[in-house]
Amino acid sequence: MSVSPGNLTLAELEADVASGAVDTVILAITDMQGRLVGKRIAARHFMDSIAGHGAECCNYLLAVDVEMNTVEGYEISSWKHGYGDMAMAPDMATLRRVPWLEATAMVTADLTALDGTPIEPSPRRVLARQRERLAERGWTAQAATELEFIVFDETYRDAWAKGYRGLQAASDYNIDYALHASTRTEPLLREIRNAMDGAGMYCEGVKGECNLGQQEIGFLYAEAQVTCDNHSIYRSGAKEIADKHGQAITFMAKFNEREGSSCHIHMSLRDEDGNPVFADEDREGGRSLVMDQFMAGQLAAIRELSLLFAPNINSYKRYQAGSFAPTTIAWGNDNRSCAVRVVGHGQSLRFENRVPGADANQYMAMAAMIAAGLHGIENELELEPMLEGNGYESDKPRVPATLREAADLFETSEIARAAFGDQVVDHYVHAARTELAAFDAAVTDWERFRGFERL
Repeated sequence: MSVSPGNLTLAELEADVASGAVDTVILAITDMQGRLVGKRIAARHFMDSIAGHGAECCNYLLAVDVEMNTVEGYEISSWKHGYGDMAMAPDMATLRRVPWLEATAMVTADLTALDGTPIEPSPRRVLARQRERLAERGWTAQAATELEFIVFDETYRDAWAKGYRGLQAASDYNIDYALHASTRTEPLLREIRNAMDGAGMYCEGVKGECNLGQQEIGFLYAEAQVTCDNHSIYRSGAKEIADKHGQAITFMAKFNEREGSSCHIHMSLRDEDGNPVFADEDREGGRSLVMDQFMAGQLAAIRELSLLFAPNINSYKRYQAGSFAPTTIAWGNDNRSCAVRVVGHGQSLRFENRVPGADANQYMAMAAMIAAGLHGIENELELEPMLEGNGYESDKPRVPATLREAADLFETSEIARAAFGDQVVDHYVHAARTELAAFDAAVTDWERFRGFERL
């Protein structure tokens, strides 16, 4: 029996295929850029040949830039190696209905070489390795992502034709928590909420945000991999639903000079019996020693691992004083000016990492948080005193200011190489260097406006 109306067992899918309720199955992975990619497969063929064996795809899917151009220099994939295949092995626990697409189901896959060896730079695999490290201690990570986005009353194709200039946002002013102004966008938001519920997610609610047309839809806390799998489907599905409404959604970290879009990540640990690991009412603040060391690891590693929280050039435009995006690497109790914010109490005690933007690859960001926490535990790091007051004005260490700085820090990070291995570190550094080279070669509107006549 399914856990929720949106989740499917293989037997239920078989019945839906036989009745004609499902005629297409999407086999999907999340790529380096956090996008769903994969294949649409005839449902009968999926049942006959794919469900038990998987399917193949070109290994260039983990060796391209954001425009899907092949990039030389990756170990796993190149012209030198002929751009061979890798296998998509369906994780049947993720099988679900896709209500916004007619007669369609979807399953998330793990990537392996054709001999079954895991593809280590695959985002889902990077997270899996950190989950395995937690499991050795009898722990699981529980997490939720708070993903913000901006809605435009333009289609994606019209936005492209306009060069993304002069787009009409879905609101005309700050609508943070505003109900009346958000109601205008409610037909789209309601379909997204209900469609995601129909795909097996538990939606908590939606609220307006500060920027024009900005919204956030929240989903229930879950085990880290489940949250990440859901996040990929939500991010892709929300765009597809917006397209049906003649609207467009962007998950850019910083679309304009107003407030950026974040992906705050909440995290806590549970033991094998489901008990909270972070709570200890006998210690200061109700925090266990494990929680203090886990957070101390966050503070020690955020700068070095920031590439996994902010993977794009645009990501770093978000870190502005007074913008609700952190610039200060410190922790505080319910303090939104800090990179690490402690919230909840008792069973709900957790911390929030406010560094990731909406463009983050959630698997990589979550893996980085676990790796940082385990670094704190393994080295018995002491948690510094919490920051009181305005973090933007403190003298604490700062979040890196550019992708170039973040890539340099990640490349030389002993924490990153110990947690993820050289192959993964080198893979994602190469991706960052590729983006930097493309940006350095580009001539921007800013340069033309500044220099065409006046220089």
